[in-house]
Amino acid sequence: MTKYMLKQQLIMMVFVTLGLLSVIWLSQSLRFVEMIVNRGLSIGIFLNLTSLLLPSFLTIILPIALFFVLVFSYNKLIQDRELIVMRSAGLSQWALVKPAIILAGITMAAGYFLTLYYLPYSYQKFKELQFSIRNDYSSVLLQEGSFTDIDGLTIYVREVGQDNELLGIMVNDGRNPAQQVTMMAKNGALLRTDEGPRIVLQDGNRQEVNVADGTMSILYFDRYAVDIDQSIEDPALRYQEARERSVFDLFTGQPPDIYESDITAFRVEGHDRLISPLYAMSFASIALAVLVSGSFSRRGQTGRLLFAVALMIISQSLGISFKNLASKNIYFVLMMYLNVTLPIVIGLYWTMRAPKINMPALIGKLPGKTA
Repeated sequence: MTKYMLKQQLIMMVFVTLGLLSVIWLSQSLRFVEMIVNRGLSIGIFLNLTSLLLPSFLTIILPIALFFVLVFSYNKLIQDRELIVMRSAGLSQWALVKPAIILAGITMAAGYFLTLYYLPYSYQKFKELQFSIRNDYSSVLLQEGSFTDIDGLTIYVREVGQDNELLGIMVNDGRNPAQQVTMMAKNGALLRTDEGPRIVLQDGNRQEVNVADGTMSILYFDRYAVDIDQSIEDPALRYQEARERSVFDLFTGQPPDIYESDITAFRVEGHDRLISPLYAMSFASIALAVLVSGSFSRRGQTGRLLFAVALMIISQSLGISFKNLASKNIYFVLMMYLNVTLPIVIGLYWTMRAPKINMPALIGKLPGKTA
């Protein structure tokens, strides 16, 4: 019986998780459509970029998917009177909930794999790829008829010709406030060198205004190169967010690696990594306590179902609220742990209590019998 129920619940768990993951992935991926439309991002890079966000979605989806799978499966057992038959056959409360506990344990183990290892790895790769795309000058410059500011350089391209030739270029170099330079050229190109990206202008002029006396000097050229600071496109120089760091780094990191103002938030993120997988067991305990602890009711299970869903939503909402409060006051971390452990302790205790069953009345509730 345990293997049969576990198999059914596991199959439902896979389909529910994939369904919720697809919906959330589609909604979140719309944020990156702009990169395809305006920056010429390829579909392959777009899929790679959005797929790196899936682990962060899964950490939230898995406990919720498990909750609804257990609610659906045990509610079906109650409606089909199978739970009554199992109890009348002498099965204990533990035997009835054992498949759910095993599935919750599997889900919790998957959650710890995600939060402790794969989430920081995938999110770091996501931020590096996103950072590289946003600072990919070839995609930025190839925007016809728009001004683009790149770390003090303002660039305008009238038209993009064949082989990505740039036509009608204007570059204003304001990186040195005391020496403002404007360059205009009929055509040019963007080159990548070992020293960094470089804009090569052809058949144009360079205009510079003397700040002291206001005179302007013009230099005509056949070919002129403008270097772009390489440091701004080096992902290694980024300040890593909390979700990119390992749990060990979140708990032990100190300035200057972590900003002084971020230490509390990083510590809270570390605690949240340890807590979030426990929601699988917490939500499972809520579902079991509400549905399995009681006996069959002819009035239906709608009230119990709504009560279970309400408890799950309250627990999830409190978890988010306590995390936000803990970022300002570290003592709220205790409330984060209590929010996830109390439903487990109370829920499992309430579930394991053998419900009081009136056997004659129970038999009368079976199909074909009268009370």
